[in-house]
Amino acid sequence: MRLMLESTNLKDYLEENEVINFSHPLIKTKIDELFNEKQSEIEKVKTAFHFVRDHISHSWDIQSERVTLTASDVLKYREGICYAKSNLLASLLRAQGIPTGFCYQRLMIFDTPDKGYSLHALNGIYLKSIDKWIRLDARGNKPGVQSEFSTKEEKLAFTINEEFDEKDFSTIYTNPNQNTIKTLKQNSNALEMYKHYLPDAL
Repeated sequence: MRLMLESTNLKDYLEENEVINFSHPLIKTKIDELFNEKQSEIEKVKTAFHFVRDHISHSWDIQSERVTLTASDVLKYREGICYAKSNLLASLLRAQGIPTGFCYQRLMIFDTPDKGYSLHALNGIYLKSIDKWIRLDARGNKPGVQSEFSTKEEKLAFTINEEFDEKDFSTIYTNPNQNTIKTLKQNSNALEMYKHYLPDAL
């Protein structure tokens, strides 16, 4: 897939906002733990990706009702759905001056179309050292879901099944989709939200 940019200004992929709040003390502390001056840009991206993928639980996988939204809350509680986890990965990388945006897929929520669809969030990251945008999915691995770090070929968590009207959107957005943010703000039970209230369109 040829990736498209919402903005040609890389600074737009570095901004801080209410959910990508990398000035928060918790984020700053984690940044000091994860990164050092000896790491290359690619090493920093790989480190951040593995941290969010492997050490922040996906709410559905652990059957948690807690809803997290801001990067700092995702880090504090060590859990969140894909929308929240992508906020944290963007926060960690933007704080390091690495342009990071948001990408989306439309997927079946479970295993058949009749059970509904939802937007799935992942990140688009610009690697200056190789002048390339890559997509990484820090959703979290489990049986049947395997996402890996790669600069050469995408190894995302989910394969799109166009036969069942699943879609892979090519745009890398500067900010999280407002439908996803609104959903996280309006719900207090992550399990009910996941089953019934996730947006299915950009």
